[in-house]
Amino acid sequence: MTTYEQFIRAKRAIAPSVGVDVSSEDVNPILFPFQGDLTRWALAKGRAAIFADAGLGKTYMQLEWARLTGERTLILAPLSVARQTVMMAQDLGIEVGYAREQLGAERITVTNYEMLAHFDPTAFGAVVLDESSILKATEGVYRNWLIDAFQDTPFRLCCTATPAPNDIQEITNHAAFLGVMGRRDVLATFFTHAADDGRASGWRLKGHARPSFWRWLASWGMSLKRPSDLGYVDDGYDLPPLTIEPVIVQAAVRLSGRLFPDRLRGVTDRADVRRQTKDARVSAAVDLITATSEEPWIAWCGLNDEGRDLAAALGDRAILVEGADSPECKAEALERFIDSPDAVLVTKPTIAGFGMNFQHCSRMAFVGLGDSYEQYYQAIRRCWRFGQQRPVYAYVVLSDIEEAIFENVLRKEREADEMAAELVKHVAAFERAEISNGTLPFEYDPAQDMRLPSWLRGIE
Repeated sequence: MTTYEQFIRAKRAIAPSVGVDVSSEDVNPILFPFQGDLTRWALAKGRAAIFADAGLGKTYMQLEWARLTGERTLILAPLSVARQTVMMAQDLGIEVGYAREQLGAERITVTNYEMLAHFDPTAFGAVVLDESSILKATEGVYRNWLIDAFQDTPFRLCCTATPAPNDIQEITNHAAFLGVMGRRDVLATFFTHAADDGRASGWRLKGHARPSFWRWLASWGMSLKRPSDLGYVDDGYDLPPLTIEPVIVQAAVRLSGRLFPDRLRGVTDRADVRRQTKDARVSAAVDLITATSEEPWIAWCGLNDEGRDLAAALGDRAILVEGADSPECKAEALERFIDSPDAVLVTKPTIAGFGMNFQHCSRMAFVGLGDSYEQYYQAIRRCWRFGQQRPVYAYVVLSDIEEAIFENVLRKEREADEMAAELVKHVAAFERAEISNGTLPFEYDPAQDMRLPSWLRGIE
């Protein structure tokens, strides 16, 4: 006979394990213990996400995961990362091919997201989404295309940085891609619309659903900022100092309809000011970079004209990478930057700000700044990542009227750090139980006494 506790336990939202079990001896010893255990956990789950911070070895884990599935695997990665993945596979002794169409696909093939249309998803038994935050960042049609294309793929793995616990779009899209739970079901089960209680629009976790939500999330997605979040030692995972320094330049601007432009009002003002202050910001960035002639630099730009003017001023030292360049030219330029002791990579965060490893470089300059915290964070983490041996310096070059943009990004950074810490804190116990193949804690703690209706009172 089913007890009430068993009935409640059966109602828990926990992602099932539909993968394969492998022993620790099967995992390449080059992986750190936490990386090996995460890989084995993801294999056992079959469909899982590894939300690990920059430099924690997501590429090694996904490559080993692909090898141990035994399935023909397609790894989708940003354009600038695909070739880097092939080179890192050599460290593990894994044969991985880069292809841009189905014809050249090998047992484990890596390609960039834009080439998915040239592949038949049904030909693969496993798929990896590298930098899977693309599920959040792309337009709905492309996101749905990814979800639909691999809905029948037995093995699915997503790898990206730790999401914020209130980033509903990122969490629900990952759950949908992995086949864990649809967006509507996630919202109905764990969230309530904030407008219902007079708060700002959006969704928030139901108070009573918090433990269940963390438990559910830990059953398919591992979130960690450092190995100790899962009970491992942090040896070798101490970040060097990071210095972020704003460089404010004075530049006269004229904004339509205002005699004295005291602040920016909306996207139009931001675009106008960025164009009008270009020369002053480029000049300041050039002064910063040329002051250290024997150091590699990255100059993050937002406008094509910013990059071209900066590259012209820096001469042979500059390596300019633009969106219109062919994939082969972009890959060659990025590899040339990695091999150069004093080159300056001039490009946009949207081109090289995701997934690339530029640990040889410890200095960067933002030649202007947008309001996207994610692009800013990802750009900094190309250099400031585990394994970096030197202090990292990031300079943000802005005109005086643009200071509010920098303050807005810093506010988003503080909020993101607090949210990520909250997520890790809440899921840690559930994750440790998951990764050790233990039983997830079951909590049934009713807070209210049961009250019988009046018509039942006195009945024995």
